[in-house]
Parts: sequence; structure tokens; C-alpha cells
Amino acid sequence: GENITTQGIPLLDLPTGTILRFGPEAVVEVTGLRSPCKLLENFQKGLMYALLDKAADGRVIRKSGVMGVVRQSGAVRSGDAIVVELPPEPHRPLEVV
Repeated sequence: GENITTQGIPLLDLPTGTILRFGPEAVVEVTGLRSPCKLLENFQKGLMYALLDKAADGRVIRKSGVMGVVRQSGAVRSGDAIVVELPPEPHRPLEVV
């Protein structure tokens, strides 16, 4: 998978089917929650587990990462605006994919 770092968008709160428009060309449909990859540990020890937590009832809480499907390809550049388009209601919360 490819990664894009965003700022100011509550990705984990978006409903399934949300459309993200990156700059003038690229379009990605949000499809679910992603678990961090174990390869993150190669960059910095403990990084993968810093992105996970546990609720009191034992549920895993993800602190970052969503999956998406590219609906329209295009160049994505640092600093591009990201437009968020919510799907029609009723909204379905993101689930682990």
C-alpha cells in the first residue's frame, strides 16, 4: 500500500465510502480501518504499538490509518488541499479491513 500523511482531518471518524479529493486530480474512496504494519518497527522501535491502544473492555483502539481505493489516479503533492465528501446517509462507521 501507499501512504499519505494528512493533517486536520479526523480520518478515523469518517464513514465508509467517504471520498477524499487530493489536489486537482486524485480521488480515493475510504473503505475501512487499517492496522499498522509490523514493518514500522524497522523505522523506530515501539512505533507500531504507539498507534494502537486497548479499551477497558479489551477492544483494540486504532489511533491512525485508513484504507482506501483509488477511484481516479493523479499526482499528489505535498501541501495539496484535501476535500472531504461524505457519502449519503445513513453513514456506516469504518470497520477493520
